[in-house]
Amino acid sequence: MKKIFTKVLIIGLVMVLGSELRAQSNWEVGARFGNSFSADITIPLSAAPRLHTALNFDNNFSFGTYFDWMFDLQGGPNGLKFYPGVGPEFYFGNSFNVAAAGDFGAEYSFDFPLTIGFDWRPHFMLSNGMKFSSNNWGFMARFRFGEGVKFTRSN
Repeated sequence: MKKIFTKVLIIGLVMVLGSELRAQSNWEVGARFGNSFSADITIPLSAAPRLHTALNFDNNFSFGTYFDWMFDLQGGPNGLKFYPGVGPEFYFGNSFNVAAAGDFGAEYSFDFPLTIGFDWRPHFMLSNGMKFSSNNWGFMARFRFGEGVKFTRSN
């Protein structure tokens, strides 16, 4: 189990550092509290889409990466964003499981480097009996690094 966790953690760090080497910035690192405690990482691909990675620590370890599309509310506050997303989740424990998941949320980026938000991550387990789960709600707080790629309003 420790070997699998170490490999997944190294892959996650390589993804983050690799995006940094391509001069992407404004990536965020923080925590998500909900069904389980998660390390929450966002990596911008451009001004609106991003990769959103979560390392979940509960009874078992799991790893999910979601592709999120970012939207703002017309006439709303400057830092408020909404996003739908989709991606795979991998579960490690007594057995290995894979799920297809959604990632739907809202977040607010302050003028200082803090982003807070909440999201919902339903998933459809593709292994272990093909089960659907919709009870994964969470609140997150992330520290924002860099000042390059920024979310801007579309007119």
